[in-house]
Amino acid sequence: MAFDFKKEYRDLYQPKTKPSIVEVPRMRFIAVSGEGDPNEEGGAYSQALNLLYGIAYTLKMSYKTDHVIDGFYQYVVPPLEGFWWQPGVAGVDYTNKAAFHWDSVIRLPDFVTADDFAWAIETATAKKKLDFSPVRMIELHEGLCAQCMHVGPYDSEPTTVAAMHEFAAAQGFVPDFNDKRRHHEIYLSDPRKASPSKLKTVVRHPIRKAE
Repeated sequence: MAFDFKKEYRDLYQPKTKPSIVEVPRMRFIAVSGEGDPNEEGGAYSQALNLLYGIAYTLKMSYKTDHVIDGFYQYVVPPLEGFWWQPGVAGVDYTNKAAFHWDSVIRLPDFVTADDFAWAIETATAKKKLDFSPVRMIELHEGLCAQCMHVGPYDSEPTTVAAMHEFAAAQGFVPDFNDKRRHHEIYLSDPRKASPSKLKTVVRHPIRKAE
């Protein structure tokens, strides 16, 4: 059976609808950065997703090619994630989507090396005839965070965020946003198929002990 990150790391991908605190380990991702309204049809965000999934599936299907990845095992491509921010805003302002900056990412299995990633870029470029130069491999260590499963449309997330911050404050923590620690969403539902009222999104915010 293929390894499924969502099932094997339930503390990271399947939190409850009540806020909790989690220590997020260091991980590597496929990443594309951009800015602007993610809902813009044919915009930078939708183009970024095409590039991300192009590389994700090239790596997943590498076992069917001549490229051998040491330690490879069958796995389910992890869910799409996004780190979001706006200049001068702590967290995000949902009413001003045009001002969004984002890193759109998909987690990489630990066995993928820089050489394997370079192979995937070259292979996908030749096969799909797209420019994959914006795609890069990054490593992130989120560390201590508050998180919660948000069920519903993305625009109703502020209610969940408020509950997370209230919970964190009761435990002696405060938000800790900076240029390395962002508003983080993990998308467990396909918005093209699921009703907005049933969308499941992990919302995660960096925190630190209050002084």
